[in-house]
Amino acid sequence: MDAETLNIAELFLDRRLTEGQGERVALRLPEGDLTYRQVHALAEDYARALRRRGVRREERVLIALPDGADFVGALFGVLKLGAVVVMLNPRLKVEEIAAQMEYTRARMLVVDHEVEPSFRRAARESSWLESGFLVAGADPEHPDGLTAALADAEPGPLPTAPTHPDDPAIWLYSGGTTGRPKAVVQSHRSFAVTTELYAQKTLGYGAGDTTLSVPKLFFGYATGANLFFPFSVGGSAILFPEHPTPEILFEKIETYRPTILINVPTLVQRMVQDPTAAERDLSCLRFATSAGEALPISLYSSWVETFGVELLDGLGTAEMWHVFVTNRLGDVKPGTLGRVVEGFEIQVRDSEDQPLPAGEVGRMWVRGDARASCYWQNMEKSREAFRGPWFVGGDLISMDEDGYVTYCGRGDDAIKVGGRWLIPRELEDCLSAHPGVKECAVVGVADDHGLLKPHAYVLAEGEVDPHELRDQLKTLALDQLQAYKHPRKVVVLESFPRTHLGKVDRGALKRMATEPPVG
Repeated sequence: MDAETLNIAELFLDRRLTEGQGERVALRLPEGDLTYRQVHALAEDYARALRRRGVRREERVLIALPDGADFVGALFGVLKLGAVVVMLNPRLKVEEIAAQMEYTRARMLVVDHEVEPSFRRAARESSWLESGFLVAGADPEHPDGLTAALADAEPGPLPTAPTHPDDPAIWLYSGGTTGRPKAVVQSHRSFAVTTELYAQKTLGYGAGDTTLSVPKLFFGYATGANLFFPFSVGGSAILFPEHPTPEILFEKIETYRPTILINVPTLVQRMVQDPTAAERDLSCLRFATSAGEALPISLYSSWVETFGVELLDGLGTAEMWHVFVTNRLGDVKPGTLGRVVEGFEIQVRDSEDQPLPAGEVGRMWVRGDARASCYWQNMEKSREAFRGPWFVGGDLISMDEDGYVTYCGRGDDAIKVGGRWLIPRELEDCLSAHPGVKECAVVGVADDHGLLKPHAYVLAEGEVDPHELRDQLKTLALDQLQAYKHPRKVVVLESFPRTHLGKVDRGALKRMATEPPVG
């Protein structure tokens, strides 16, 4: 990418108008459809309002909105100014909001009127006192509403800032299973590169596609797959504010007939197990994607058998913005993440940073032009993770001779038992095959002598006797795996603790080790 200027607001939105696609449907919403021209006008309104409130290039703007027109308008409005987007879950706790205000030093908060009180309280409790408010969905008389902010804003066309490809565009949050999330500084270049290489060239997004997403837009996975990707080719995105459930997803599919479903394993499982699953018509879908967590072979098979729709598992990280290794239509190897996306490179290396032969498990090294610049205010972690052109994360993978990548868990989740390594996923897959297990997570817990032993935490499927299930799972592992890999303890839970990205919080499970099991 040799251009001196690149702004993804121009790439993903402005260009649709210059191409003559202004009247194409961009957003499909409960309250009605919006065209690209209407979305562009809303983005310009937000840009004018933010500029009138003093937002300048490179300053951070927090967006805490439900999925809908205002989220899209605010996001592109911030980008048009050359400012930097930081997307937050609008349902964060007050103390979490205050911490993010201090961490990001945001110049402006764009919040929904329903959560405004929480953000006002956080602003009072924060030590960062230089943020202003712009409230979406507020009464026209609200002093911080969009209407009031536009009352004395400069009229006329608003040019999109000529940002550099390497200027920061959006901060994303790393999705590890333990510890405080780190902000990943991503550039305009990253979003343009992955959109072309993964969405367009690998998955074949086109103007006729309509997307529907389980994750909300504040997750980078959905920001790409359910907004930037369809917008880049003149397609449409379905947005809804509610928390996704199988019932809601089936209803949206029936109403809008999308061609691409962006999914995660948890909802894949819930949709397959829904009592009405066999009656649902998903034939409109060209394919569905899965990311965020490993997709077990059994779950992949159940999905395909139930709905007759291909499910493409893949892997991405905030540090590389989006998916860079994936299964493809006509080229799916169940149980693997597929092959690397053209334009990226993956290597498997050992603890001494030396490349490993095919089939060996090691740390994943990945490089490509979507690599982030750093973790904000964390030089130590940045030096460890960003090495020249490479991103070196905590993910463990193996790659076979044909280039298919298998996810093996996080390096900090691996358990050394009696001098030998146990990758939790191997035991998790074994236990998940039991019909009485809905979900499973394995962590290492120190025994009385300080030695790590595998403990399995499970969610039961249906009505089962917890005591019998524990015995059956230990026996199953001993029958199918090497003895040192069997769980020394099985705990049946009613629910799992989750991270900010919805993943199982393994750190919390370790802390629960001394608590009595539920059930």
